[in-house]
Amino acid sequence: MTDNIQQEGQDIDVLALLASLWRNIVIIILVAALGGAAAFGYTLFLVEPSYSATTTLYVNKNAFSLGDSNFTFTTNLSTTSLVNIYMLIIQSRTTLEEVIEEADLDMSSAKLGKMIEATQLTDGAFSITVTSSDPAQAELIANTVAKILPDRIADIIDGSAVRIIDYAIIPSTRSSPNYIKAALIGIAAGAVICSVVILIVEMLSSNNNTAIGSSDELRALFPDIPVLASIPDMHNKSKKGDYYSSYYGSSDGKGGK
Repeated sequence: MTDNIQQEGQDIDVLALLASLWRNIVIIILVAALGGAAAFGYTLFLVEPSYSATTTLYVNKNAFSLGDSNFTFTTNLSTTSLVNIYMLIIQSRTTLEEVIEEADLDMSSAKLGKMIEATQLTDGAFSITVTSSDPAQAELIANTVAKILPDRIADIIDGSAVRIIDYAIIPSTRSSPNYIKAALIGIAAGAVICSVVILIVEMLSSNNNTAIGSSDELRALFPDIPVLASIPDMHNKSKKGDYYSSYYGSSDGKGGK
């Protein structure tokens, strides 16, 4: 019986919390709108836009020539393994320094390495994407990497064959940030934060409300303890048949009729 009462109390609490959210729905919407506006403004004015330029290359795994010999043999390495090796070569310090010198860049090899990303596309093909705040610089770096990479790989792996499928072009649109996405995140964050605050305030106020309104509530809270006495409501005019009905109509509590 006690568990049922506790379960019913929990259901009432949940309904009360939901009702509290509904009563404050206007505040939640306003806070959500402010969060979206703040996120949009921050992204628009404080986050530097980035541009990405991509070049695509192909790995030939069919045969390797050794030195000046005219014979070939088929490599045991899979195309995926070759692409992974080429990606490591792209990110090597020597390759990055060669790209910096060729493109006349004013940056460190560590910074350049963070701007370059190599991704395998299909069996034998991979892309090199360069991200920069300057779209022209992104295109220059991507094409410079594509220019020196075949020779750089040939110096490491004899007889390797890397072909350029597509050169990079200057990007006309930014790759990041996404203003709409930032605004939606701000709206969601504002709504969630405001809802959590409202729920916390509601729960705290419910826990602090220890007043008992009637003898029935007292019996429900302490079913094993009898109620010895109760104080009647002297101003309740609806109980005309009560023992104290003569006092209900009196404003001074002296039994006036």
